[in-house]
Parts: sequence; structure tokens; C-alpha cells
Amino acid sequence: MKTYKPSFPFSTAIELLIPTYSTAKGVPKKAFPEEGIRLNCSFKTFGGTETTNNDVYTLEDTAHVETWFRPDIKADCRIKVLSTGQVYEIINTPENIDMRSQFCKFKVRAIRGGA
Repeated sequence: MKTYKPSFPFSTAIELLIPTYSTAKGVPKKAFPEEGIRLNCSFKTFGGTETTNNDVYTLEDTAHVETWFRPDIKADCRIKVLSTGQVYEIINTPENIDMRSQFCKFKVRAIRGGA
């Protein structure tokens, strides 16, 4: 049986930002910390993701991330790349590769401000 090996070395430092939830006036609210848990990962953008919506071509800032498995990495979390300060949201449920709880892989999308 061939076991999984990461595609690239885990040479990019990131912080895992785990949200906390509170309720204000009956409305659930999600808040993220300024600093999180430091991890090393492979972070590959491959030029982003091209989309066409209503005949408008856009290039979305996405990336593929591979790292050590952690049960607290979930689809509602964010990551911050420490070298750039850019924050990304996890856009899919992280995959526990081969269900061995050793490596995980997920896709992220940049969070941008503005209209």
C-alpha cells in the first residue's frame, strides 16, 4: 500500500484563526482573534481561480493548503499568512487524507474589503 506524501514542503508559516461565537439580541455573531495558533504548511496559489459571472471575468485569489492534521481546523476557520499578513477563509471542509489523522488538505479564498 502506498502512503500519502505531501506535494511540497511545509515551509510557509500561517496562523490558524479559530472563531468564537456569541449571541447579541438573539443574533449569533462570529468573531476571530487577532492572533492564532502558528502552523507550517505548503501554500500554493497556482494563479488563483478564474470565474465568469454575468459576462464579467474575474480572478479570485484562492490557494491550496496542505499541513499536519489538526481536529480544530474546520470550514468556519480562517488562516493568516504571516509573511504577507493576508487573511484567507477556508472554503471547503478540510480533508483528513486517508483518514489517518496525519495530514490535511483544504482550499482557501482571500478576504477582501470594499464593495
